[in-house]
Amino acid sequence: MFGFTKRAKDGPAEVKASATGGIATPAIAYGASGRVAWTPRDTVSLIRNGFQGNPVGFRSVKMIAEAAAALPLALYGPDGRFDTHPMLTLMRRPNGAQGRAELLEALFGQILLSGDGFIEAVGDGGLPEELHVLRSDRMSVVPGSDGWPVGYEYAVGARKHRFQVADGISPICHVKSFHPQDDHYGLSPLQAAATALDVHNSASRWSKALLDNAARPSGAIVYQGGDGLLSPDQYDRLVAEMEAHHQGARNAGRPMLLEGGLDWKQMGFSPSDMEFQQTKEAASREIALAFGVPPMLLGIPGDATYANYAEANRAFYRITVLPLANRVVAAMSHWLSIFGGEEAELRVDLDQVPALALERDAQWRRIAEADFLTDAEKRAMLGLASE
Repeated sequence: MFGFTKRAKDGPAEVKASATGGIATPAIAYGASGRVAWTPRDTVSLIRNGFQGNPVGFRSVKMIAEAAAALPLALYGPDGRFDTHPMLTLMRRPNGAQGRAELLEALFGQILLSGDGFIEAVGDGGLPEELHVLRSDRMSVVPGSDGWPVGYEYAVGARKHRFQVADGISPICHVKSFHPQDDHYGLSPLQAAATALDVHNSASRWSKALLDNAARPSGAIVYQGGDGLLSPDQYDRLVAEMEAHHQGARNAGRPMLLEGGLDWKQMGFSPSDMEFQQTKEAASREIALAFGVPPMLLGIPGDATYANYAEANRAFYRITVLPLANRVVAAMSHWLSIFGGEEAELRVDLDQVPALALERDAQWRRIAEADFLTDAEKRAMLGLASE
């Protein structure tokens, strides 16, 4: 059996720790050139601009990750459902700092933000004693000559730790989204929504800049007197008055007195001319579409796909939350079963999901009214044990 990473022998005998826990995080500074450009498509930049700096992306990821992490799980073996099992105990408290919901929320969040999720197993053999979610932007897949991973490398600054795959047993469970052009890494919804995120963020920055400029579009003061040129003293006085009395939010709404042949000429589009609000709402819907969140659940106006909030919430679970959760828990249960040496499968307990209560009631009623089925057949169709 593969030996997992442990603390040094002079440490506490029974204490297990993540192999990456002792790697210090360096301070990283980012700068911007100030010019208009598309956001870089690397993971760090996309997370900073699409999650930390965008309310639609932030809320979409939080809604999916929290909903998927809150789903009740059940464990099944060849003989039926387990009421107690070491794997259920591990999932209930995967490590000393996190419960099941916290660990799964971090895992789902990493998959949504980067397309990849990595879980580290800590233990001496057999079923792991602890599970830890590792940051995907720090992890690299080490492929072998046949293309399959032979290891995983976790890097923080100049320090690196190699997780080696030995005898077909990997200390890392890698769950990735589908990527048509990459064999080892998944495709993030943030990458698909990157253009819409740039539009939404740019619109927000433009709105803030407009407010800082007294909510007026840019323009020019035109001198129409004499030969069209101001004297140096007139020019300096005009600039000083503009800076002191007509710039900044504190001077919003203050009237401008133009004299001596001066005239104001607008040189920018007004918010109504740019269809400003419609542009932001369209970008918001595209971001929500990339993540699979009905815009109605995010409070984005103009979406009439679903008749009401409850219908949109059921669709959210069916088309987004459940497929993601089923894929992740299936990968985790297969990976953990290799360590335990026992066939077991984690599944989402659909009967305990409140958002699907109406569908469950309709199914139970339809099966109960089927007179051509025996009681044993009805119980089997509902996933219940026979009497």
